[in-house]
Amino acid sequence: MARLYLFAEGLTEQTFADTVLKPHLANFGVYMQKPTLIAHARRKGRVHRGGGRNFTAMQNDINRRRKQESGNDVFFTTMIDLYALPTKFPGVEEAEKLRHDPYKRVAALERSWFDETSDHRFIPFIQLHEFEAYLFSDVSQFAFFFDNADSQISALHDVLHDFQSPERIDDGQHTAPSKRIIAQFPEYSKTTVGPQMAERIGLENIRSKCPHFKAWVERLEKLEVPERP
Repeated sequence: MARLYLFAEGLTEQTFADTVLKPHLANFGVYMQKPTLIAHARRKGRVHRGGGRNFTAMQNDINRRRKQESGNDVFFTTMIDLYALPTKFPGVEEAEKLRHDPYKRVAALERSWFDETSDHRFIPFIQLHEFEAYLFSDVSQFAFFFDNADSQISALHDVLHDFQSPERIDDGQHTAPSKRIIAQFPEYSKTTVGPQMAERIGLENIRSKCPHFKAWVERLEKLEVPERP
């Protein structure tokens, strides 16, 4: 059985990984450890977690775990946002030239992160453009959390008409997926409604609408432990 460590940007991703991804991957012989909030700082010997806004702290956190777990049956992955990615992230300037194609842009950043880490067991995953994009896979589910929400849900449906996939909803300061949701539902709570709604939408539904997310999950499903000689 392969073992997997997942570093999450925030509580939303951490909860989603624990309640949705972990049991799913177990069916493929991949055991996910308790998802960890990724470090954003280290002060006076203490690691501060959550946020994903300091690349050095993030990378040091991953490297510490890699050194602790040197076996070939152990793998490492991430769930951080492309939205507001740290400016010192490796390859960010070159990837910016691909802004017209978000899939090529995020793939370039993931390759740069993999090269920076230099460990075949590391599977970097950067969300296009943030977790809330997945909720656009079925915005009708907002009705479960908010009363009299028909007009707001209709407005979110209209957003999708301009994009080929929820993952393509842009990363503008006021137009990123979470900003569009909050515009309709000011009381939306990322850490409570977010993962619960994603669970209601279902992993297969999200995969069918979000190609980058789908490719990542499929790669995790296929993790294999090398045979001993």
